[in-house]
Amino acid sequence: MLASAAEEEKQQQQQQQRQQHEQQQKQQQKQQQKQRSRHPYQQQQQQQQQQQQQQQQQQQQQQQRFFSYLSRGRQHHQPHKHSMVAAVCMRFKAPKCMQQQQQQQQQQQQQQQQQQ
Repeated sequence: MLASAAEEEKQQQQQQQRQQHEQQQKQQQKQQQKQRSRHPYQQQQQQQQQQQQQQQQQQQQQQQRFFSYLSRGRQHHQPHKHSMVAAVCMRFKAPKCMQQQQQQQQQQQQQQQQQQ
């Protein structure tokens, strides 16, 4: 039961990653076309911002994975998972962490607008 659920989850994650990857590539191509007509210094900064956003997405994926694992643990009523749950919760600082990431992204966008 658990094994098959874990397999399903893996497949879903792979699909998500593929889709995200394709979207990122498309966005990068668009931005590169825009960048050619712009100053090289701005180019560099935008690329750095792209990398930061990718890292944030990966972090969020980890969180999603963890939360789905959590809810599955509850469904199966497996008490030995719950002791681990608290530790992982602390590590991810769940909702707070997500809020901080969103704020960072908004700040980045504002900076971009100011440069242009």
